[in-house]
Amino acid sequence: MVKFNFHTHTKYCDGSAKPQAYIDKAIELTFSAIGFSGHAPVPFSNEWSIKPEQLNNYCQEIKELKELYKNKIPIYLGLEIDFIPSITTRFELIKKQQQLDYHIGSVHFVKHPENKELWFIDGPEQGYIKGLSEIFKNEPQKAIETYYHQICEMVASEKPDIIGHFDKVKMHNRNRFFSEEESWYQRIIKETLKIIANSNSIVEVNTRGIYKKKTDTLFPDISILEQCYMLKIPITLSSDAHKPEELKNYFSETLDILKCVGFKHLTMLNGNNWEKVEIIRN
Repeated sequence: MVKFNFHTHTKYCDGSAKPQAYIDKAIELTFSAIGFSGHAPVPFSNEWSIKPEQLNNYCQEIKELKELYKNKIPIYLGLEIDFIPSITTRFELIKKQQQLDYHIGSVHFVKHPENKELWFIDGPEQGYIKGLSEIFKNEPQKAIETYYHQICEMVASEKPDIIGHFDKVKMHNRNRFFSEEESWYQRIIKETLKIIANSNSIVEVNTRGIYKKKTDTLFPDISILEQCYMLKIPITLSSDAHKPEELKNYFSETLDILKCVGFKHLTMLNGNNWEKVEIIRN
């Protein structure tokens, strides 16, 4: 069984508990490592990211816990950083300022290429539908292609260690606005994966959509994972935990899927290096 998780959210952002509760749960689960990835501040008001005035406190608390638990479990300090072109802070600047061990790059806000408005894809379903209608004028192909172009720009310019929930743009779709079988969708996926394959970024296999019953498939889905395997793109596994009890949700089922696809290894942080670890299913 995989015994690590590098995508976790605490009370500093939209999680439910203090960092120590996640560490205690990880030790109970005999994890070999845990990483914290609070939502980095964004330059506008919201209810889910770390408040700018709390960022130093978050980082300092994780650093103190690393020292406190150094003989029990490796702890890593990270952030999930939003990428919005010309709006959010450069990833490496944040990493250097806060002495991060790693970062996850994610797109939650899709910036319209002309009117510059932001379509929030990760909030309530009605907000997703409204943004698609009002910002992208009911042009789903343009909206989805813009999302993946933004992913490509993030990979090229920010070089995230991990790419968070690659195809999250599908979450509220459920084949109502576009089909993932359409040729244009398959084309943009292939183009994006080719760019990732030529980078050093790791694709996250994120189980949260399934166990929260927001999707019927993983982020990314099996067809994309098959392409990742063929392109030799490294992957890691996370539950995107917002509660300590979510730390390994849907891991067993996902490992079975990954082994069926052909994956034999996951990637995890060990000290300062990303290393392959064998997929072992108990």
